[in-house]
This record gives sequence, C-alpha cells and structure tokens, in this order.
Amino acid sequence: MNSFERALTSLEGLSIGDAFGQCFFQTENQLLFAEGRQLPGAPWYFTDDTEMTLSIVRVLRNHGEIDQDILAKSFAKHYSYDRAYGPSMHRVLARIDAGEPWQDVVASAFEGQGSYGNGAAMRAAPLGAYFADDLSLLMKQASLSAEVTHAHPEGIAGAVAVALGAAQACLYRDAGIRPTHAEFLGKIIDCLPQTEVRSKLVRAQSMAKAGSMDFPVSVLGNGNHMSAQDTVPLALWCCAQALEDFEKAMWLTVSAGGDRDTLCAIVGGVVASYVGEEGIPDNWKACREALPAWYLEDANDKENFLG
Repeated sequence: MNSFERALTSLEGLSIGDAFGQCFFQTENQLLFAEGRQLPGAPWYFTDDTEMTLSIVRVLRNHGEIDQDILAKSFAKHYSYDRAYGPSMHRVLARIDAGEPWQDVVASAFEGQGSYGNGAAMRAAPLGAYFADDLSLLMKQASLSAEVTHAHPEGIAGAVAVALGAAQACLYRDAGIRPTHAEFLGKIIDCLPQTEVRSKLVRAQSMAKAGSMDFPVSVLGNGNHMSAQDTVPLALWCCAQALEDFEKAMWLTVSAGGDRDTLCAIVGGVVASYVGEEGIPDNWKACREALPAWYLEDANDKENFLG
C-alpha cells in the first residue's frame, strides 16, 4: 500500500466514524444505543471533521506535502454552514474567504493566543498515515496543517499526536504486531513536546484496564470543552483499547458521550490505519453518505486558489 492509499484508508475510517458519532446527538439514536447497540438508520451525514479532512487529502494528492496557503483557501472554498462547524471556525473561514491572510486571522484568535480546539486533531489521521514512513517529516507536516487554523501549542500538539497514532497503526499493521495499550501510546508520547496533551496521554497510558468509561472520561475528558487536551487523550486511549476491531472501537468511543463525532472521527481514522479498509464492516460503509468527488480531482491549486 503506497502513502496515498494509506491516507485514503484512514479517511474512510475517519469519515465513517465522524458520521456515526454525529448520529448520537439525536435522542432517538441514543435510545437505540441504550437498548443494545443498534446501528442508527442510514444515511449517516458527515460533519466539518470530514469536510476539512477532504482538503488535507486533496492537498496531499496534488502536492505531496502541506502547502499552508492552498490548504487555507481550500478550507474556505469548501466550507458549508450545514456541516456543524464550531462557532469560531465560522468566523475564521469567512475572513479567509474574504481575502484576509490566514496568518493574521489565526494569530488574532482568542486574544492573540490562538485556538487550542480539537479541530486540527480531528483531521490529522490521514496525514499521519501518508507520512508514516518518516516520523520527523510527519511531525513537521502535522504542525503545518494545524497552524492554518490552530496557532496554540496545545492545538498543534493534538494534531501531531493523532497523526503519530495513525502512523504507528500503519507501522504495527505492516509488522503484523498488535501492540499493547502501553506500547501504542508510548510510541506517541515519546515524540510529543511537554504539553497538557502529552501529560494526559501519560495518564492514559497507565489506564490499560477500566471497568467502565466513567473513570477515563473523568480523567481525560470527552471533548465537551472541544479542546485538543480534552479530546485527543481519550480518543487515543480508545484506539489503544480496541486497535484491532473497528466496530468495537466505535461503540466504545461513542459511549463516552461528549464531542462524539470528533472522538469517533479521530478513532476511526487511526483504527482504520491498523485494520485496513477490509476491517471496516460493509454495512457501516454503506450507511455513510457518499463523499464528494472534488477531493480526488486534478487541479492547479496555485492558479485556482492563489491566482
């Protein structure tokens, strides 16, 4: 499997996870879960998590690396209000679309601190799969992808952590090894700078056994605050718990509540990188709405977006 094929596999898992998790903001689907983990009725609609990831995959396909200017313009061009973007992202993308330099827009967010939301992390798994053969390059590229919308070190660390998770999933798959919970998270932790994201992952590493989701959620968060440090540690904990089983990983993750679509998008992108597309149940694939064609189209982005 080449690098782009790995990214597409991760995208498949991410988009299915995103759409699946989004279903559980509806009361009737929460009841289905409580009654025995019945799949919600199709179609499952994806959110901004997938829509922004499509821009990542498009840029990788056409350029082989993250071009921040092109990525920013692609985010703005393909923005859709109905895809459940966060409040701050509505404003950021509107300003970029109006012609403001993305650097100025992002630097001015949250009184100049930049965003530490989970938006950069939610779209990072396919990038990690793409650069799995070079972890140093991966960390640089994940940082570049995050900086376009999330300038805060925690927001960047969250994206790097998820990208590393997908890369490690690819590497363990190729080696035919199912890592232990501690081994999987340890590979990610070793590469991260000192941040709250890293500190919480250290705690997640020590929690290999949990009788219910209550304890890991109480320690790691579940995305209710929509921050990287409140989302990424639990998502990667779920990956470590069920790396070999896509369906199990999805039900485990959605049971945490909170920001279900983003948690499931991260977990889906990472776990798919380990199990492969063949490891995603066909009935789950059939439920997600079809992805648009634009992310696979050839284009001169420099001309279309920057000319």
